[in-house]
Amino acid sequence: MSSNELDVPALRARLDGGLVLPGDPSWDDARQAWQLTVDQHPDAVVLAASAADVVAAVELARGAGLRVAAQGTGHNASPLGSLAGTVLIKTSGMRGVVIDPGAHTALVEAGALWADVTAAAAPYGLAGLAGTAADVGVVGYSLGGGLSWLARSRGLAANQVVAAEVVTADGVLRRVDADSDPDLFWAIRGGGGSFAVVTALEFRLVELGAPLGGTLFWPIERAAEVLHAWRGWTATLPDEVTSVGRLLRFPMMDEVPEPVRGRSFVVVELVSALDGGATDAALAPLRALGPVMDTVHPCTGAELAEIHMDPPGPMPGTGDGFLLDALPAEALDAFLSVVGPEADFPVLSAEIRHLGGALAPQPAAGGAVSGFDAAFAVFCVSITPVEAAVKATHRGLDALSEVMRPWSAPTGYLNFAERAGGAPFADPATLDRLGRVKAAYDPAGTIRGNHPVAPVPA
Repeated sequence: MSSNELDVPALRARLDGGLVLPGDPSWDDARQAWQLTVDQHPDAVVLAASAADVVAAVELARGAGLRVAAQGTGHNASPLGSLAGTVLIKTSGMRGVVIDPGAHTALVEAGALWADVTAAAAPYGLAGLAGTAADVGVVGYSLGGGLSWLARSRGLAANQVVAAEVVTADGVLRRVDADSDPDLFWAIRGGGGSFAVVTALEFRLVELGAPLGGTLFWPIERAAEVLHAWRGWTATLPDEVTSVGRLLRFPMMDEVPEPVRGRSFVVVELVSALDGGATDAALAPLRALGPVMDTVHPCTGAELAEIHMDPPGPMPGTGDGFLLDALPAEALDAFLSVVGPEADFPVLSAEIRHLGGALAPQPAAGGAVSGFDAAFAVFCVSITPVEAAVKATHRGLDALSEVMRPWSAPTGYLNFAERAGGAPFADPATLDRLGRVKAAYDPAGTIRGNHPVAPVPA
């Protein structure tokens, strides 16, 4: 279908924001995802400024036989696939944040970034379970689960959601929580964006305290030595420490700080909620390996978002990830055989995140995905400015997935799944229940998520 079938005058008349169509001067900017390698071609883009705009977009798209997809920043956009026959609702203009310091909650609009929440909550000593990059959208991140630097002690961000304002496929704006539309509320907490367009999210904040965080750097040639030491070290850690073992190959770009520009490292990144003495004691075995840089220090909430060193804006990148049941020595050797310093697959970043602790499944939390039945998470990404680089990265990712298959978990993590067709993000019973929720609220499949759930009739 084309945008000619959309009642454009009627939609424009109802919008507080804007409507952009193919051929308009701002079309290329409007349709762009954060992930610059994803070339999105929807039938129209609604630049939503309010929940009423979302209602109008859903009603008129459905009336024209079109589907809708919501996007805040456009992280993890690749699995959406073709947007033909789809109205793309951009919520990036809706960035309001209201903190209730007494209740320890935040109410955020659909386009809010974690940087917005961190800045608003910091004066009260509070924080959300933010992603490792400040410019990630709160809503998409939370719908996919949400893996923060405090995850091993605090669990997934989805578990902190207490209510959501959503527009369902019938064009109705609803507030859903444990008492109102409980099945829909269960589905959106970890089940992704297939069930409704979220216009606002309310979630609990945590007292940040005085965490220590930072990175230990070694030359990449020591990758095997350092990562094997880190692997053993994770088995000794209390839940208050969350860490990542990572290979980093910094490009020669002005955006990269001069001390690391064009250099390659094996690093251990970490955040500790222990006090300074206990953190130093925990770090002693790694520091004994003689890192060439050690940036661990007391962190504010904003500084936590700098540890992972994510690029400060949209980039042409290609990546993917999966979960591991375990990480024995032979699994780490297999990982290094594909992405290590002597491998033919020189990814920008290849990381293994330590899970466990409060990230174990939490039935009492009630969401579709409340934790991971896995011990570690893998994610790799390359800079891919041209199609040949994309294809080469996909070949490398496929090779890594194959060698790690003996230790791979049966389920995956939505926010690390950058390609369609990987491991399902939940067990069969959960996926079946999600399909029944989809059938109840959106039997025609009007609303598209980047990791789709098909309706399953009751």
